[in-house]
Amino acid sequence: MSRWIVFLYGIFAYVVGLIGQIWLIVYISDWGLISKNINMDQVLSTPLAFVIDLGLIVLFGLQHSGMARRGFKRFITRFLPEVSERSTYVLLSGTTFIFLCLFYQPIDGYLWYVEEGMLYWFLQIGFIVGWTLSVYASFIINHFELFGLEQIYLHLKGKEAKPVVFKERQLYKYIRHPIQLGVLLGMWLTPVMSYGHLVLAVGFTVYIFIGLYFEEKDLVRELGKSYADYKERVGMMIPFIGRKKR
Repeated sequence: MSRWIVFLYGIFAYVVGLIGQIWLIVYISDWGLISKNINMDQVLSTPLAFVIDLGLIVLFGLQHSGMARRGFKRFITRFLPEVSERSTYVLLSGTTFIFLCLFYQPIDGYLWYVEEGMLYWFLQIGFIVGWTLSVYASFIINHFELFGLEQIYLHLKGKEAKPVVFKERQLYKYIRHPIQLGVLLGMWLTPVMSYGHLVLAVGFTVYIFIGLYFEEKDLVRELGKSYADYKERVGMMIPFIGRKKR
């Protein structure tokens, strides 16, 4: 496969991934920017809507976590250049987000519905802060490598990507997973928590903690003692909480 095809494929994958993530944020917000959103009127029966929603969450979890495992990476690189592995992950993650937003079923009723006052602004600002934190944290650890852009650029230039070196920078000095913390804040801090949104928030929360369990096992395997020591010293998402006990 030519270097330009690999490069253009990576750019396309990044754009799809970006669209998927932005779409999801707008979809679950209460901003009303799109007519089809998580708080729209229920269409299907509650049991059927719940089954469909649960299936979409499981599909997302299988794609997002399954493709991150070493076995799948070895499998996919039998058919694609190794440099395109991360781009493929980003492409399918974005596609899964889009698929979820298109077919997720709203469920009537609200756990809470805040329309004004200080609590409204706390939840609204918290929603924005959460997603901003998630994006910002990706840049701390190298956003361009995380989303495959660095790999395809170096490949285009005929250069080898340098091995990823674990470093404790900024937020990562205090919590191990600020990206996932941002997602959780973005999922839960909302002025309008419909039952459909609640199902998604609970599903993503369960997935995140299951996914982190496997991700950290991989990180210890790949990075060795440096990450094992880091895990003992630094909390998972809250400083000092979630550290591995000696």
